[in-house]
Amino acid sequence: MEYNAEFGILWTLLSWVFFMLVHVSWNIGIPASVRAKGTYHIWRYRNIATSWVHAIIAAVWAVLCFYRDPKLAEDLIEQWSPCSHLLICFSIGYFLHDAMDMIANRRKRETWELIGHHVVIFICFGLAMLTKRYVGYAVVALLAEVNSVFLHLRQMLQTSGVSQHAVIYRLNSLLNLGTFVVFRIMLLSWMTRWLVINRDKVPSAFYAIGSLGMAVMVVMNIVLFYRVHQSDFSGRRKRKLSNSVS
Repeated sequence: MEYNAEFGILWTLLSWVFFMLVHVSWNIGIPASVRAKGTYHIWRYRNIATSWVHAIIAAVWAVLCFYRDPKLAEDLIEQWSPCSHLLICFSIGYFLHDAMDMIANRRKRETWELIGHHVVIFICFGLAMLTKRYVGYAVVALLAEVNSVFLHLRQMLQTSGVSQHAVIYRLNSLLNLGTFVVFRIMLLSWMTRWLVINRDKVPSAFYAIGSLGMAVMVVMNIVLFYRVHQSDFSGRRKRKLSNSVS
């Protein structure tokens, strides 16, 4: 089988269709507490749950890519494998579905921030898909999906009305914070360092796109980390203090 650009585009479209079906299928698993809140919350739950499915599959798949082909970690520019190439196409299909879903159903300010994130992904992953270069670097970026598993589960619990004091919520909060530090903050730091060290090996246009992409990711993740920490940890401490005083 030839893994050329046409095949990559076909696999991307199949992935897009797959995630549309996943989105629709979540109608069956929506909790009653979410249904009672109305149409917007039902859509939001389905959107987050679909992202959760992508996070689980992509996280396992990314780890599997490096396990099956250790050379992928040694050469993030030229080395690629059918497994890693298909993962990139699969994720582009998901981000395409998610972008279209948000544009159609949620036209708010934060939506356009996420759309900007997705556009960066389209460009960076699209280059890897079409040229079969920087595939390893793209797979490294997808290791962030390990954290996304807990990040999206957190949103699903919140949308379902689960208390922040519930055991499942508190356990997920700890796992979310821990994996955020490792698979987002530390990972982005390593990717930025790699890009700077290997500047001479990367064409100017690709370096500019990569640098812009990293800058967007770093800013978005710093803001996200602050919000999550404030909500799940600092906010909880303030509420406890307030209750003890009263």
